[in-house]
Amino acid sequence: MTFIVVEGGEGVGKSTQVDLLVERLRAAGRVVDKTREPGGTQKGAALRERLLHDSRDLDPDEELDLMLEDRRIHVDERIAPNLARGIVVVCDRFTPSTLAYQGVARGLGVENVEARSRAVTAGVDPAVVVVLDLPDDVAESRLSGDRDRFERAGADFHTRVRAAYRELAPERGWVIVDASGSPAEVADRVWAAVAPHLGS
Repeated sequence: MTFIVVEGGEGVGKSTQVDLLVERLRAAGRVVDKTREPGGTQKGAALRERLLHDSRDLDPDEELDLMLEDRRIHVDERIAPNLARGIVVVCDRFTPSTLAYQGVARGLGVENVEARSRAVTAGVDPAVVVVLDLPDDVAESRLSGDRDRFERAGADFHTRVRAAYRELAPERGWVIVDASGSPAEVADRVWAAVAPHLGS
């Protein structure tokens, strides 16, 4: 079973790198399911809409509740079944996002968020977590004008998110990858981080 998670703050190029990684895995003969959080299931799509585009403010606890409900459904309906079938699952965000965004940047506490996430993941853990890292000003310059709730959260919030990833990565074995340079250059760095975890 190979479960790969690609992480990082807003504007670091996660979607592009997930696509390139999936292409490379399929070219190598792997059967791959590309998914994302929030919104990796039909039920999760409605939760994603609330989380990213709800016109009213969500308090941090409500935000976390929605994230974890999405994750519970995602693991039960998609991730765990596909891993059991021997399919490689590549996910754009998973538990590390909740630790960085809600645990640190929203101030809910890493241990609290990690325990609550563990309760809904039922032992499903990534084989490797790749964290794409860019300086805040570079990431900001990549964001479009039409921004979701998290992209609109402000410079201080995004600075806390990036710092959280960098602080949490060493103790949790996440691999920080420099996301500067061309998409192809970054993709090679991502592949170097992922390849040792693929097995035969």
